Order: sequence, then structure tokens, then C-alpha cells
Amino acid sequence: MYKVLEVTTRRDLLRFVRFPDRLYKGCAQYVPALHSDQIRSLTKAAPLSYCKKRMWLALEGKEVVGRICAVINPRYNELYGKKRVRFGWFDCIKDLDVASLLIRTAEDWAREQGMTEIHGPLYYNTMGKQGMLVEGYENIPPFNCLYNFPYYNDFMTELGFRKECDWVQYKMVANHGVPDKARRVAKLVMDRYNLHLGSLDELKKDPEQVRKFFKMYNESFSQSVYNFIPLTEKEIEEEAKSVMPYISDKVSSILLDEHGELVAFGISFPSISKALQKARGRLFPFGWIYLLRALRNYETTDLMVNGAVPEWQNKGVSAVYYEEMAEKAARVGNRWAISNPQIESNSAVNIWNSYEHDPYMRRRCYIKEI
Repeated sequence: MYKVLEVTTRRDLLRFVRFPDRLYKGCAQYVPALHSDQIRSLTKAAPLSYCKKRMWLALEGKEVVGRICAVINPRYNELYGKKRVRFGWFDCIKDLDVASLLIRTAEDWAREQGMTEIHGPLYYNTMGKQGMLVEGYENIPPFNCLYNFPYYNDFMTELGFRKECDWVQYKMVANHGVPDKARRVAKLVMDRYNLHLGSLDELKKDPEQVRKFFKMYNESFSQSVYNFIPLTEKEIEEEAKSVMPYISDKVSSILLDEHGELVAFGISFPSISKALQKARGRLFPFGWIYLLRALRNYETTDLMVNGAVPEWQNKGVSAVYYEEMAEKAARVGNRWAISNPQIESNSAVNIWNSYEHDPYMRRRCYIKEI
């Protein structure tokens, strides 16, 4: 007999955060998040200044057998004219009754709040982990992507969910350079628009330029990314503190116009997934060593985000920063690159057809009326 318990105490929050460690024990592909990062995300993340959130555990006796977090993002609902609750941090044992209990609990709360639809798995905003894995279970995901067992998707179908959208990811050969055609396009674009390459290492030193970078991120994706939610000033500040220290010129690129204004960007990180597996959710005593070593190893990189400000989109600027990133990949010994999830309907995914690539993962957002 299962029961549901709302997470209201520090002790239960720790049980919530640690449950996947036991659930995925022995799974070679699962990448655990750092417990400290998870606690911060669930208690102090910037979006919590405007989002509503509830968390529950499913218990069998005293043992945790599932978890779920339900979030109402009013900025999303207002922007898209919806009344939706999003679910995330969803994990459970292979038992439909557990999944049903958790989802029903989230739905009941959502209806009390006037919501009419539930979708997920999603984070508070577009920056976090989202999308239930439906293909590529044999692969290790980038650190910012979810992993789940195949039976999760069976549960979604049984519980009446349908596909809202899919994101796709690819694995590319990173050290073979770019095609000659792309190289010619890059030179043509640089000359035609009087563009030049900038330095992320220099940009990071100027707080105002960092803010401009994230505002450009907002502008770049506001029209092209499905379900995108622009970052608030507080979220920009949070992301700048957490992300910028790990970005460098070694494998990333920014493009500037003749006035020194940002035009486009391509951001990559060294893969830290295997380091996080070794850390097992803990930074101490040895987790920080594994992470530090990983940040110096560029054999595999995660292509985190790339884009251009609206007025520079569809002008071929992506050819410029892809060429530079390919040259940098060869210099630092980068063999493989894993793309960030991109909506399958976005024509931007066609860029990978210019490179040696294989399908890597497919993940899905589910939705249903409540």
C-alpha cells in the first residue's frame, strides 16, 4: 500500500534529492546531479521568486519509492495564454500505481490552482533539465539533461498523456573541421558584414557585457525556441554566476559587429558527465577533484547553446562561429561533440547534416488535459 507525503522538512527534502541514487544504482548511463545543486535549485533558485511549487514523495512504509515536483510558472502561462502546471523531478520504481499516485497528486493541486493542463518533465524555465528520454538509453547524457528508464514512457501513455514535442540530440565528429562550403560561407559573411571574433575570456571580466550576453540569449531564442521563457534580471544574475566561470575561449566562440556589439555565439563545455558519476552526488571529499580533471579534458564536449540576435538570424553567421569552434576543437584534442537538445521541428537542427553525425538521444515533453 502506497501513500503520498508532501515535502515540507529538510529531512524529507534530502530524501527527495537522494532517491534517484538508489533507484539508478547500477545503471551505467545515469548521471547524478550534485546534491547541493539540487537542494539549491529546489529552495533558492531565482525562478522561485515568481513560480509556485509543491513536492511530494511516494512511500511504501518508510521507504521512498517515487517523487515529483509540480510547478506553476505564471510568466509562461501569461506569455502563451495557457493554464498549465509543469511536472519535474519525476522518478519512481517500476510500478504504475506509484506513478499514478504521484501524477494524480500533482493534478489535484493544479486543479485547485485553476490549471487545466499538465505537461513535462520540465524545469521552472528553459535553462534546466527537461524532456523524458525516449531514445538513446544506451548513451550517457550531458550533465544538463535528464536520464530515465524506458518504463517511464509506458507510464505516461497509461496515464493518458500524449506527445507535446520532441527534442533531438546528435553526436558529431569534432576534429574533422568544417566542409569547404561552410568555410567559404564564413569568409563571405565576415567580409560582407565587417564582423570579427571576440573573446569570452575578456567578456567575462565586464559585468555589463555579461548582462548583454544573456539579454542577447533572451532575444535570440524568444521567437525560435518552443515554450521559451525569457530570463528575468534575477535569473540572468543567477545564470551568470553559475555558468560564466566555466566558459572559456578554448572551445566556445562569440561574434561581434564593427561596433563591438554581440552578433552570435556558440558555447561548449568539456563533458563532466563521467566525473559526476564518480562523484555520486557529492562534491566532497573527492567529487571536486573528478570535476576539476574533467574540466581540463576536451576529448568530448557538450554543445550547450548557440544562436544569433534576431536581426542577424538567417544571414549565415552560424558558419563563422562553427568554423572557429571546429578549429579550436582540433587544437585542444576534442574528438566528439554532443549537441544540446533541439526541438525536432526547428530547421536549425539541419546544420548537423553538414557534419559526420549519428543520432544520440531523443527526449519528449508529454501533456494532457486535467
